[in-house]
Amino acid sequence: MKDDPIEIMWRGRYIEARRSGTWEFVGRARGIGAAVILAVDDGHVLLVEQYRTALGANCLELPAGLVGDEQAGEAIEIAAARELEEETGYRAARIENAGNFASSPGMVSETFTLMVAHDLVKTGEGGGVDGENITVHRVPLAGIADFIAARRRDGLMMDAKLLLLLGAGLIGSTSA
Repeated sequence: MKDDPIEIMWRGRYIEARRSGTWEFVGRARGIGAAVILAVDDGHVLLVEQYRTALGANCLELPAGLVGDEQAGEAIEIAAARELEEETGYRAARIENAGNFASSPGMVSETFTLMVAHDLVKTGEGGGVDGENITVHRVPLAGIADFIAARRRDGLMMDAKLLLLLGAGLIGSTSA
């Protein structure tokens, strides 16, 4: 299976359905990448909430966006800075690359680069572009677990990347 060729079964503007041997999976088309931004400002983390058609519900997430979807060869730092400001209304003085990660490696070939935003300055309200209707949440890190639990009770879906913010608390809760 490791050496089986990859067949494109269907291609859209942003995604492709692929097959390798008997394994089927999806991935980004045209070499498009993704940047996910961890933005912490004065002890608060910036989160975004938006409707996700694939889930049929609003989802709470870290700010994120596509890299190279409109401009081939776009630098990830530029894309991440643009997406952070568009979605949250905050500009970062510095953005650091924290590495590449797989989002759901059993069925999706997409990876994302986690970017850490430093020295934030509020420049606007955020909310995204072109009808994204993003709601921005600036949440105290000390209360992140309670905030996420409350939003889950409200029926929101949670992006798995939020586990980054819950990790130590989840691990500590299993040691008793």
